[in-house]
Amino acid sequence: MKRQGGWGAFLAVNGALFIMVLLWTLPTLGLFISSFRPREEILATGWWTVFPHKEWVTTEEMRAKDLNLDTTGEMTIAGVTGTFKEFREGVETEDGARVKWIGNRRLGRIVVQEYKWTVNWNFTLQNYKEVLLGKEIEIKKPDGSVEVIPGENFVGSFLNSVAVAIPSTVIPILIAAFAAYGFAWMQFSGKRMFFIIIVALLVVPLQIALVPILRDYARLQINGTFLAVWLAHTGFGLPLAVYLLFNYISTLPRETLESAFIDGASHFTVFTRLVLPLSVPVLASFAIFQFLWVWNDYLVALIFLGSNQENQVLTMHLANLVGSRGNDWHLLTAGAFVTMILPLVIFFSLQRYFVRGLLAGSVKG
Repeated sequence: MKRQGGWGAFLAVNGALFIMVLLWTLPTLGLFISSFRPREEILATGWWTVFPHKEWVTTEEMRAKDLNLDTTGEMTIAGVTGTFKEFREGVETEDGARVKWIGNRRLGRIVVQEYKWTVNWNFTLQNYKEVLLGKEIEIKKPDGSVEVIPGENFVGSFLNSVAVAIPSTVIPILIAAFAAYGFAWMQFSGKRMFFIIIVALLVVPLQIALVPILRDYARLQINGTFLAVWLAHTGFGLPLAVYLLFNYISTLPRETLESAFIDGASHFTVFTRLVLPLSVPVLASFAIFQFLWVWNDYLVALIFLGSNQENQVLTMHLANLVGSRGNDWHLLTAGAFVTMILPLVIFFSLQRYFVRGLLAGSVKG
């Protein structure tokens, strides 16, 4: 009975995890596939058509005006008879094919289709060219006409996001690491009260601080600059960083640090030579949290960068793209995946430290 219960719990937990991973992966996979599909096919078929499936495939096509048909009565096309309304819905032949009228009575076309297994592997890099290049793009339509579309310069926004995210991640980590070490291994007056204040700041929503900070930035004349965003993200990220790093640093072996102090090492030497190397898991864990938060942030960037096009980050550019070209799904999917590339690289590069960092300080000796 215990074994059966154990297997039941095992299957339940792993089944739930599999469903969660599937729910997270499927939209990402669909976004990735759609970003390489031509815009006409994105509007006509789903992304899952890249996998083997059955559908009606056109094997023959005719122009209605070439057949001199009387659309007011019954017509015989490809060996089957029916009215215009019936052909619009599709009339099946004896061998399982289908004859269908597409378009209006005068300029429509007639297709003969077979229901068979097929895959839709018509991929293109045109979507990424339109998104990443800042020049005009010429698109040749199936009818032979050429359409000129202005490109979207996502490269500049990508570099701006990198310029915002990296300092906004490194600065709070450095400050929080020093502060966490001080709270864990140094004695000074008011230590407990200061730490309580820092923990209390975790529950304060950042939205209530935006307007006061914006006024201060206006007086300092740094609105619309990267410095404004760096300082804002540093201030908003410090409480969590200090708390997370303190929980880990306070559990480091006391004997190791005391031996260093006995040998004459200063606090700075102990911090740089012992604490930082031993704290790599928690530093990497917080770096993932902070980087993803800053990279995906829209509100703080919108408030402190404003309408400055030169400093526009990816989230702002993507939001503008949704507003101006919301029907161009081929551009939205490509643009969205461009915003996901670097966070995915960062996460998978540091994910081996992620679990250890999450468990930082959870076990007391």
